[in-house]
Amino acid sequence: MFAVGSGGRHLEEEIRRLGGDVMGVELKTFPDGEKYVRVLDSSESVTVVQSTFRPQDERIVELLLLGDALRSAGVERLRAVVPYLAYSRQDRTVKEGEAVSVRAIMKAVGLYYEELYVFDLHNPGTLRFFPGKGINLSPARAIADYFREKLGDGIVLAPDKGALERAGAVAEKLGVEYSHFEKRRISPTEVRMEPVDVEVNGRNVLIVDDIISTGGTMIKAAELLRRMGAKRVFVAATHGVFAEGAIDRVSKAVDELAVTNTIPTPVSKISIVPEILKL
Repeated sequence: MFAVGSGGRHLEEEIRRLGGDVMGVELKTFPDGEKYVRVLDSSESVTVVQSTFRPQDERIVELLLLGDALRSAGVERLRAVVPYLAYSRQDRTVKEGEAVSVRAIMKAVGLYYEELYVFDLHNPGTLRFFPGKGINLSPARAIADYFREKLGDGIVLAPDKGALERAGAVAEKLGVEYSHFEKRRISPTEVRMEPVDVEVNGRNVLIVDDIISTGGTMIKAAELLRRMGAKRVFVAATHGVFAEGAIDRVSKAVDELAVTNTIPTPVSKISIVPEILKL
């Protein structure tokens, strides 16, 4: 059985349509801003679906309150599916005295949930902070299925070497070639991005990343690919954490921008619900 928080309400209709059993949950906010949670059913095993996009602090508190309410209702096995985990990029200290924020969040979630499932975590290694079973899920199949006909026998590119594994996972599902962009310094003041060891002239290209915020990197990459003769340029990401105006800027630079629905946005065209229902 599923319990859906406010951060999962955009997924609830599809969960039901695809056969998921969703319990009733009452959510509200008191006049002073405090959250109120009440579960209207119970089961031996419950999976809470709660993405923690903005306002992320409120959704994290709600996730904890759902855990407390469900444990009080007698749930024995409690799992959290958090499609987008806020604070995941705060995974280490840079200055003395800083919090490792993702560690604090995972430890708090672990007070109630024995299993945590996230999608395309910024640093999968941080799952070691979760005291129970932590699983990083890949949206590679969903992204590949969405772009299969559009990309054809094109190529998948990562915006940098660090994202190469992600691009490779999508390319494997598509059965196409993949590579990454590399920054090359051509003068003391100029750095150029170039795809490594691949020919893009006359080919469709899909750029894949985990998060798009400002979209600046994607726009530069798309402009470069156009100059190199790419036929069509597509951009996909797991999490659309878009800064103001980013969707329009990126959309104008590429043939299509599509992200998954871990966060609801106007370009959340790729659903991760089928992956959730497999758990």
